[in-house]
Amino acid sequence: MASLQIEQVPVLSDNYVYLIYDPVTKACACVDPAQAAPVKRRLDELGWRLTHILNTHHHHDHIGGNLTLKQAYECQVVGADHDRTRIDGIDVGVKEGDLFEFGTTQARVLNVPGHTNGHIAFWFEEDQALFCGDTLFALGCGRLFEGTAAQMWDSLSKFRKLPDETRVYCAHEYTQDNARFAATIEPTNAALNSRIDEIKALRAAGKPTVPSNIGIEKATNPFLRPAETQVQKTLGMVGKDPVDVFAEIRYRKDNF
Repeated sequence: MASLQIEQVPVLSDNYVYLIYDPVTKACACVDPAQAAPVKRRLDELGWRLTHILNTHHHHDHIGGNLTLKQAYECQVVGADHDRTRIDGIDVGVKEGDLFEFGTTQARVLNVPGHTNGHIAFWFEEDQALFCGDTLFALGCGRLFEGTAAQMWDSLSKFRKLPDETRVYCAHEYTQDNARFAATIEPTNAALNSRIDEIKALRAAGKPTVPSNIGIEKATNPFLRPAETQVQKTLGMVGKDPVDVFAEIRYRKDNF
């Protein structure tokens, strides 16, 4: 049964920062604070005090608020040990398989390189919540800025193994653009077409399209479906290695 409270804070043009609150211990974490001011405003509104910052990777639109928030709240910054030199204010370095203790629960750390070499995700199993940064998006995945297609497919495969009910708290509102591309890869996917209609309605109402969940992503996200026959048929790659199919999907999205 979920016990954490999770707040979504929109920042910049399309980023999401997440606040995670344990009502029992009053521990409060901020995931990937691109900016400090919007986070501080929301914390004040909720009456929460920040105890931790969790960084999934080193890009500025994920760590830009680290130092200001750390100075204001004397909170602990947690990030990939691999990226100690690239994450502002880092106190604790974590790696694959580590259990990060947070209040009355814990998050398992997953190494998920591809977008960056040191990218990690935080999976709160008890609360069915995955904070995946820019590795997985609703109907998409991150660009391969530092890693390879093989690395990214391995990372996404870790997510595919999580329970379908796991909520996917990704870091950007890219879903509508991702949906337009996904339709070119699987135009006859009924689940995808239904989801596209839902996304249009949500965005027309000014509502976010995230969080998603793993089950929905496995059924509709082309980047999680390179082994599917219909996807391979569209690409003319029937029987090919899923890594090669994934690489082709990523190439097409980069040029979409």
